[in-house]
Amino acid sequence: MNRKVLLIYPPGQLMNREDRCQVPSKDVVIAPPLPPGDLMYMAAVAEETGYTCKIIDYTLNNSSVDNFVKDLKEFQPDYLVISITTPTIKNDLKVCSITKKTIPDIQIIAKGAHFLKFNTQILEEFTDLDMAIRGETEITFKEILSGKLKSEIMGLTWQSPDGPHNNPNRPFNEDLDSLPYPARHLVNNTIYVRPDNGKIQGIIKVSRGCPFNCFFCLASPVSGRKVRVRSVNNVLGEIKQCMELYGMKDFLLWSDIFNLDKNWVIELCNIILESKLKFNWATNTRVDTMDIDTAKLMKKAGCTLVSVGVESGNQEILEKMGKKTDLNKIKEAFKIFKKADLKTFAYYIIGLPWDTRETVEDTIRLAIELDSDFANFFTATAFPGTRFYDYAIENNLFESDIDNYELFMNTYHYPTVKGHYLSKEEIVKLHNKAVKRFFLRPNYIIKCLFRIRSLKEIQNYIKAGLSVLRH
Repeated sequence: MNRKVLLIYPPGQLMNREDRCQVPSKDVVIAPPLPPGDLMYMAAVAEETGYTCKIIDYTLNNSSVDNFVKDLKEFQPDYLVISITTPTIKNDLKVCSITKKTIPDIQIIAKGAHFLKFNTQILEEFTDLDMAIRGETEITFKEILSGKLKSEIMGLTWQSPDGPHNNPNRPFNEDLDSLPYPARHLVNNTIYVRPDNGKIQGIIKVSRGCPFNCFFCLASPVSGRKVRVRSVNNVLGEIKQCMELYGMKDFLLWSDIFNLDKNWVIELCNIILESKLKFNWATNTRVDTMDIDTAKLMKKAGCTLVSVGVESGNQEILEKMGKKTDLNKIKEAFKIFKKADLKTFAYYIIGLPWDTRETVEDTIRLAIELDSDFANFFTATAFPGTRFYDYAIENNLFESDIDNYELFMNTYHYPTVKGHYLSKEEIVKLHNKAVKRFFLRPNYIIKCLFRIRSLKEIQNYIKAGLSVLRH
């Protein structure tokens, strides 16, 4: 008997739905569209278990609920998997009742970082939702599909006869090599391109976990504080598959923290060089774990860009958020990146609880001094599951009902909470000021013009420029 799984991003707002980065795509100055990596991993596990799968992202083309119902009727899945985000959860789970009316016996499963904090509450509200997976999904999902009793599956919240029930948490998977490669054959890979040149970009998740547990970040709650890396051979094998089957030559080596283990980075770069494969890649890094020799080796192995969470230009703010770095290390790291001829993508946060007009000015000045090739300025967002969320509740920083998830709808563009010294309206004005002062500098505009190599890049820079002006 052919059993089926439909995995979806439900109709609604276009989002980056990775659990640690729930970013609305609208109005982000530079926001590469990301493939549904969470669903591709789950689909790969399902296919290993003998299921036929479909992945559909209904957010890409503003697909309607009618399109979803049509697909349900045609495909007739046994399971529906919904990837949710905190900003969109109410809308995302509207499809549960619609699904049950269409296929009464179907089992509906949701996954997302929101369930780390709120699980039973959501199942109580959405009674047609059968299960929610907390934490890493793959092993939990495999056990569901294999027919294991729900009561025995770790990391699962489910509708028991007595109401929603939480099973014990599942330990993090220590053997990432045991996972199949994501099911890329189930998506249109040509949609997911680099934001600068429009070329197809493969997302390779090389590790999980971050030990730093920054105040605002979901990385540690989602993936744990121990960094778990894939073997370099396993990573290279996925890159080869992407090149051979999908023609990819540009990659983002995605991690919560790429370069914590210097020896692993060196081993990866060396095996790339030994393979003679020619491809470009980007990754993220911390400023205090980078040295010039490693940076040059990364460049030699095909790395073209590193992204860095700078966050703030004020040392006191850095310390209060638990960033565990300092301004001198930040400045030194950017000098290293430039010496190694690596492009830089810096991220900044405006409106943390302790920010003032003066500390935001420090951040703007540092951003201009570092002069990264790309940058994003985000307003501080207190996501459930972060230390920021708990702090905001304790200090009455939320100005509206925290059960009203619409306040998260414009996360990173509009603050979810006020600060101790700044109102939400003041934070918005300072955020807009930061964006304009960084991107509308004549020197920055000239640098961007000299970087253009194709008509596609011209189009992308115009799009980014219009986004800046909208601020």
